[in-house]
Amino acid sequence: MSILSKMTGNQYINGKNFDKAILAVGSCENHGFHLPYGTDTFVSAMLSEKVAEEVEGLLVLPPVNVGMSQHYAHFPFTLSLQPETLIAVLKDIMRCVVKNGIKKIFIMNGHDGNIAPIEIAARSIKLEFPEVRIASLDAWWVTAGNLLPPGTFEVWNGLGHAGEGETSIGLALFPELIEMEHARGVVPNLPEHVEIKWNFAELTNTGATGDPSKATAEKGAKMVDVLLKAVVQFIKDMDARDWNYSSEQSAL
Repeated sequence: MSILSKMTGNQYINGKNFDKAILAVGSCENHGFHLPYGTDTFVSAMLSEKVAEEVEGLLVLPPVNVGMSQHYAHFPFTLSLQPETLIAVLKDIMRCVVKNGIKKIFIMNGHDGNIAPIEIAARSIKLEFPEVRIASLDAWWVTAGNLLPPGTFEVWNGLGHAGEGETSIGLALFPELIEMEHARGVVPNLPEHVEIKWNFAELTNTGATGDPSKATAEKGAKMVDVLLKAVVQFIKDMDARDWNYSSEQSAL
């Protein structure tokens, strides 16, 4: 067993030797009329557990269930931490991990609003503990689209909050929680190369962007497959080099 919250003290002390930890960071916010509020947490936590099944010495930490979701607050029932609060929570968790002797941390993020707090927290911990190695999959929804063959998705390359891609991966991982008969979204008119810092209500009146009605469990299974392969291979490659990524010209 690799899931910390399900382990006893005896199982941890006398079980596997863990030299790495994976932390899922999610949210609790509206995901349209069809997806559960915990979608971001469910996806990131389930992916983390699947990765741990294929990687030796990887401890699955309890997920962070509430993220920075203030930009979704127009839609009920949004729970959100302040950005500074999420940064502090992430730093405290990582400090505990380091205190317990694990210095290789992988963050599996499930929500767009968490990206900036994760970056700040990770950089801060890296400065505080220079020997610690921290890696992060910031946006699995983008990574999956980049890894899958062109044409896998029908609308907006599967992008969108509660859109085709996110709904598909939900159908693959927790179909019993999804009400597809209520799936509808809006494809926003956004520029390609410059990022607008939108309030989500400016983009849609459905709580979803993209087209969730095009989602299928088959597409979701393909997303899970490519994401798992990418993360598992990354960790195995890093293990093979003892997480040493310094160049020969390193100043340290």
